[in-house]
Amino acid sequence: MFPEKLRYTKSHEWIKLEEGVGIVGITHFAQEALGDIVYVQFPVVGSGVRAGDEMGEVESTKATSLLYSPVNGTILRANDRLTGSPDLVNTDPYGEGWIAAIALETQEELDRLMDAKSYEAFVRGEGGS
Repeated sequence: MFPEKLRYTKSHEWIKLEEGVGIVGITHFAQEALGDIVYVQFPVVGSGVRAGDEMGEVESTKATSLLYSPVNGTILRANDRLTGSPDLVNTDPYGEGWIAAIALETQEELDRLMDAKSYEAFVRGEGGS
């Protein structure tokens, strides 16, 4: 249900490492809970973030949810495709629906995040299926 190669946060963000860069999005569980995504506010490219910092928000027909950085680093780019097609977060949350790319301070930060099995157990504890 949750891709094995990703790491997860308790605030329902995921991150994967691609060529030393952390690609970040929200989980299937989060997008499902939010409903139809209608707008994504991106973090500012070039800005520094600390793990747990607010870095944007996702607005749906049901609610607005803050995005939190899973790691310390610098925002390299945002997924501009979401400007015209925010629904990609719903239809492909682990692929085309990614939100931001972060240059990590250290790759060791990923070790403190949940793996897929731990995240699934966490979600089940929150009433997920």
